[in-house]
Amino acid sequence: MKVLVIEDSGPTRDLLVRALRSEQIAVETSSRLSTGLRQAMTGRHDVIVLDLMLPDGDGLDLCKRLRAEGVLTPVLCLTARGDVADRIQGLDSGADDYMKKPFALAELRARIRALARRQGLTAPARVAAGALVMDFTARKLHRRGQEVPLTAREWAVLEALVAKQGRVVGRTDLLENVWHAAGRHESDSLDVILSRLRRKLGGDGEGCAIRTIRGEGFVFEVTT
Repeated sequence: MKVLVIEDSGPTRDLLVRALRSEQIAVETSSRLSTGLRQAMTGRHDVIVLDLMLPDGDGLDLCKRLRAEGVLTPVLCLTARGDVADRIQGLDSGADDYMKKPFALAELRARIRALARRQGLTAPARVAAGALVMDFTARKLHRRGQEVPLTAREWAVLEALVAKQGRVVGRTDLLENVWHAAGRHESDSLDVILSRLRRKLGGDGEGCAIRTIRGEGFVFEVTT
């Protein structure tokens, strides 16, 4: 997932970047309306996190401009203005969600995942098949009732595959999505993580499988 954060407060911006990157989310940032608009118009982002009080304009104007230009990227507004009328104004301007400062980082991450999920870009919150239950919100995997621990990077790879269940995800796409690089070291690391995931999922008989499609990539399948 790739998120654009448009926030003029340096400490808040840095906090958001750390919180999102800890979840293996790629982040771009802007501190001004003008540069944020340019990045939003020219880049490919899954979600835009938008502060409404920017030094060179109102974030709502940016949101209106994006919608007028046909940019449909989900927008999550952050603001100290929390009255009902303010929230209504934000949603009427084309925003998809609204959070009042201060906010809980865990809730922010959950809302970003929910917005991206509407676009079909992230895994569903929960997958249950056969002996397996995957809870992507709580980051818990259970097999036959027993919790199976996964690392943050294993979760990131699994989520990228489950988000496109039944469809092939190319090796390069996985590497860019999770590692943000596609070198030999990252590719070797991906092979190790896929091997560990297959072992932890338990194979076809447990309900899910990760298959290798030679020359194309990998596909996550429900087998029961």
